[in-house]
Amino acid sequence: MCISIPRSSLCSGFCLPRSSKPQNLRLRRLSRKRRLLKEAKEKKRLRIAKAEMEVKNLKLYLKNRSIIEENEKLRRQAMLLHQENQTLLLQLRKKLPQEKQQQQSQT
Repeated sequence: MCISIPRSSLCSGFCLPRSSKPQNLRLRRLSRKRRLLKEAKEKKRLRIAKAEMEVKNLKLYLKNRSIIEENEKLRRQAMLLHQENQTLLLQLRKKLPQEKQQQQSQT
């Protein structure tokens, strides 16, 4: 005589109930590992971007310094030209009255 026992009742007595925790734990570890890798990549990208910005900043600083030096040279040159111009004007003013006197004496 064969007794038919439902399969579900056999498993419930002999099989251990499945727990979702080990799978959940694996997923958490994987998620954490992915998150840490993503954070590491982001930190590396930020370090590279920061280094690039520092290089650009240094280049701009050096360019700015050279422009300032050039500006100072041009300012000194302009000042010298202005002084020369003032001297020439003074000489011209001294010379003009003398020429007028000479013209008046000739006439």
